[in-house]
Amino acid sequence: MRWACLLILTAALVSIAIPSTGAVSLAIDASPKDPHIGDIVFINGSITGIKTIAVYLFVTGPGLDARGVTLENLNIPAGRGLFTTAPVHLEDGSWSYAWDTSVILGTLKPGNYTVYVVSSPVDRLQFTEGEFASTDIRFHPSATPESETPLPPVLAVVAIAVAGVLFCTVRPGRK
Repeated sequence: MRWACLLILTAALVSIAIPSTGAVSLAIDASPKDPHIGDIVFINGSITGIKTIAVYLFVTGPGLDARGVTLENLNIPAGRGLFTTAPVHLEDGSWSYAWDTSVILGTLKPGNYTVYVVSSPVDRLQFTEGEFASTDIRFHPSATPESETPLPPVLAVVAIAVAGVLFCTVRPGRK
């Protein structure tokens, strides 16, 4: 009888000490939804059902890896520890990320993109329904024209090469 009471007491303490977690729920939104390439897109959302310090973000779209890519470098596929992260406020589960599309590596083309948020570091081909949230963004061409270079960069290389050849073959003081 003593063991039964001890077992019941232990079970009660464990059930109180370990909080039950519900299903993980993620939410995401972006503003503006129709930005120009080079604009800052504010991405925010929330996570409930677990306590975590960060969520993982990645994007899919025209010319990008089907698994998704990081938001800072469109050449790096998401997964294997390579993700964009956003810190989560532990008080309420909210998070936010400012995506500055003027300073990313890779080529962001006009078109439709989908930004995903997941609670664990897995790419688009590895998560299942309910483990992610997504929002669509339609990028338009840059509002500011690209700066024009007055001469092609190849011309500067050719000019240096010609100057080097002339310097090496024509020596001052020789007749």
